[in-house]
Amino acid sequence: MSRARIRLARAAAAAALAIGILPASAYAATASGAGVSARHHQQQAETIRQIPLQGAVNLRDLGGYRTWTGGQVRQGLVYRSDALSKLTDADVTTVAGLGLKKVVDFRIPMELQYDGADRLPAGLSPTARPVSDLGLYGTLVGAIGSGDPVVQEQMLGGGRAEAYMRDIYRTFVSSPENRAQFAATLREIADGRQGPVLYHCTSGKDRTGWMSYVLLRALAVPEDTAERDYLASNTFRAAYDARVRAGLKQSGRMQNPDLLIPLQEVRQDYLDSATARMEADYGSFFGYLTQGLGLDLRTLAKLQDRMVR
Repeated sequence: MSRARIRLARAAAAAALAIGILPASAYAATASGAGVSARHHQQQAETIRQIPLQGAVNLRDLGGYRTWTGGQVRQGLVYRSDALSKLTDADVTTVAGLGLKKVVDFRIPMELQYDGADRLPAGLSPTARPVSDLGLYGTLVGAIGSGDPVVQEQMLGGGRAEAYMRDIYRTFVSSPENRAQFAATLREIADGRQGPVLYHCTSGKDRTGWMSYVLLRALAVPEDTAERDYLASNTFRAAYDARVRAGLKQSGRMQNPDLLIPLQEVRQDYLDSATARMEADYGSFFGYLTQGLGLDLRTLAKLQDRMVR
């Protein structure tokens, strides 16, 4: 089978699975033209490709994951990250080596005000594409700034921080403005004329995590693999986040900085809140892609052809 026909078959199979007319077990037959079975891909260990930096801890190449269609997500085309505002000169050189053509910043203006704009290689400017955090950043600044443990407990304790996070994830799906930002990014990734793309928020875990989860699933990466990529932020961020909590306690600004843990972590429960809303509003992942994000089959096929080999 020619490579062009294999790519076409993969794109068609991915769309069919999303629609629900092709069971996952049928992917092995689709993949056989490439000489690989879906079972083989499931059994293979997959490496999450972090790019070590001094000023950011969650920069990763989304490539390398196997798909149900017998393909593999291409490396060097899409990167996910936390904020790039604190990059060192050496970091900027490393980022320059990625050959990026576009950087998408999901942060809201208040985050930029406090954390600063991205430090990027010469000739590269970020595209502001803010995704709402439902006021979380302002709430967090206010809670820490109060220095009052009673106020901090009232704002973040008793499961309130977790509930806040679940609400934020639901708005990734329910907010038309948020959907428009994610959809625009997916269209740019699908555009064959677009070079390597990096998108990020502040911690690279929630808005960036949802964007990555949606992209991987749209490429027919198995759902559990997309979930592992999402949850991996906890591994990459753990040491940095612990230092933040220790610094807040040492400075006296928080007596109980562990109140921040639900906000610093990603959790399956948060992701489930978004997917439950997705299914309630659109019936399926495919419904979310086509109705919620407004992506037609041609765009989804282009995404497959560009991103999967």
